[in-house]
Amino acid sequence: MSAVIISSAFDSGNIEVIDASDPADIRLEVRTDVGGEHLQWFHFRVAGGRGVALTLRITNAGKCSYPGGWPEYRARFSSDRLTWRLADTSYEDGVLTIRHCSDADVVWFAYFAPYSHERHQDLLAQCQASPLARLDCLGATIDGRDLDRITIGTPAPGRKTAWVIARQHPGESMAEWWMEGFLSRMLDPHDALARRLREAAVFHVVPNMNPDGSFRGHLRCNAVGANLNREWETPTAERSPEVLWVRNAMDQTGVDFCLDVHGDEALPYNFIAGSEGIPGFTPRLAGLLDQFKAAYMMACPDFQIRYGYPVSAPGTANMTMCTSQVAQRFDCLAMTLEMPFKDNADLPDPDFGWSPERSRHLGAAVLHAIETVMASLR
Repeated sequence: MSAVIISSAFDSGNIEVIDASDPADIRLEVRTDVGGEHLQWFHFRVAGGRGVALTLRITNAGKCSYPGGWPEYRARFSSDRLTWRLADTSYEDGVLTIRHCSDADVVWFAYFAPYSHERHQDLLAQCQASPLARLDCLGATIDGRDLDRITIGTPAPGRKTAWVIARQHPGESMAEWWMEGFLSRMLDPHDALARRLREAAVFHVVPNMNPDGSFRGHLRCNAVGANLNREWETPTAERSPEVLWVRNAMDQTGVDFCLDVHGDEALPYNFIAGSEGIPGFTPRLAGLLDQFKAAYMMACPDFQIRYGYPVSAPGTANMTMCTSQVAQRFDCLAMTLEMPFKDNADLPDPDFGWSPERSRHLGAAVLHAIETVMASLR
C-alpha cells in the first residue's frame, strides 16, 4: 500500500500535518490566519487513500475561533472537486475527527465547499459577457490582486442605488456560491423580475471582498491580518484597502440598499442581521427591514426569521462593521445575510447539508425580497 500523503499547497489550502504515519490516527492542525487571531477554515487533500479507512483528527479544533461551531457539524469531502458531500464527523474533547474510506486515489476535505480564485475569475468573465453588466477594478489588495466590481444597470433619474458584497470573511465561501445564483438571475434577460429590478436600480456587486485571504486559506482576515468587517469606520490603504476602495465608491454613488453576505459557524439557519443598534435607526428602517425579511422567507423556505443574532440595543451598534456603518452613513436599509456551515436545521439534507446549490438558490430568491422593498426606498 502506498503511503498516505496529505497536502494543502494550493488555492485556499490550509492544514498542518502533525503525524500521518498511521492512516487510522492521522493528526492535523488548522493553520492560523496571518495576524494570529483567527483559525477555523481547513482545506486539504489526501493522496494514496483508496480503500483505506482514514481517521483524520484536527487536534486544535477546540482552540479555533468558534469551537461552538463543531458540535453537529460535518466536514465536506469530494473526489472530483465538483460535488461535495458530508463526511462522518464528530467532535469531542477539543478534537474534530473525520472518518472516511474513499474509492478514489485522491480525496479533498474542506470546512465548506471551496470557491476558488479561478472560479471567481470565471464568474467575472461570464458577467462581463452579458450586455447588461460592466466590470471594473476598484483597486488593488495587499497582495496585488484586483478588487473587482460588477455594475448592473445605468444611473437615471429616480433609480435607486444598491450594493451587494460578499466574502469579507474569506472562509465563508458559501457567500460567493450565493453570488453565483444572484448574479445569474440578475443577468438573465428572460427573467421578468430581474428586468424590473434592473429598471428600478443600479446594482454594484463585489463578489469577493477578500481575494487575498481566500487564496491564502484564511477564515476571517486579509493578507495583513485585518478582519475587514471591523474596518469600515476608518479603513486605510495600508491595512484594509479592500474596504477603503469599496467605501470610497459607495461615497461616490450613494447607497439606498446594501446587503453584506456571510456565513455563520454555529447557527444552523439562514437569517438576517440588521442595523437596529445604530444611532440613526428609525421606524422607517425598521419597517423596511421587517418587510425584506418577510418577503425573503416567502420567496425561499430555506430562509427563516425565528433564529439569529441578539438585536443590538439602540446606540450600541459596532460602527466598524459594514452593515452598521453603511446604514448610518447613508440612512439606508443595510443588512447582513448569514448562511450556515452546518446544515439548515429546518430542512436538513443528510447527504449534502447546506451546499453550493442551495446557496445559489437562496441568492436567486433574494430578488423577490429586494423588489418588495424597492418602492419604499428613498
